[in-house]
Amino acid sequence: MTDYRLLEEQIKGLAEISGEMVSLMSNASALLYEALSDVNWAGFYIVRPDATDKTAQPIVSEPVLLVGPFQGKVACVRIEKGKGVCGTAWEEDKTQLVPDVHKFPGHIACDSASNSEIVIPIHHNGEVVAVLDIDSPLLGRFTEDDKVGLEGFVRTLEKCMEYN
Repeated sequence: MTDYRLLEEQIKGLAEISGEMVSLMSNASALLYEALSDVNWAGFYIVRPDATDKTAQPIVSEPVLLVGPFQGKVACVRIEKGKGVCGTAWEEDKTQLVPDVHKFPGHIACDSASNSEIVIPIHHNGEVVAVLDIDSPLLGRFTEDDKVGLEGFVRTLEKCMEYN
């Protein structure tokens, strides 16, 4: 069983070194990847303006989730609001605990080895600014206890993080 209170204390300690958002997310993803059994991806997607146009002209469009710090295999780079498990968590502002991703409507298969997933929104000033995404090759890997523990971890992260 994962000791989520210990993980919260560890992220607080890491935040004392640097609470800068990307730095703390980098350490948080490494911490979770090492602490959780049977996971093949642990990381963050950050809400950013859509910048898919590679020309020199600035573009203004709806925000998207862009891949942030993570541990695991290569990931999807860009996820639209309401798309897949991450985009749904962002749109609904609600944790998504998915025992079988293949049964989730619109699931985005970044890694075909992933079978279950949990995604938790991260807030700043009442708005979703990112999501924590954790995948597992096992069906039904994440439990209600994991949901409660990871939501507590994210609440601690939100308090420690310096947003830029």
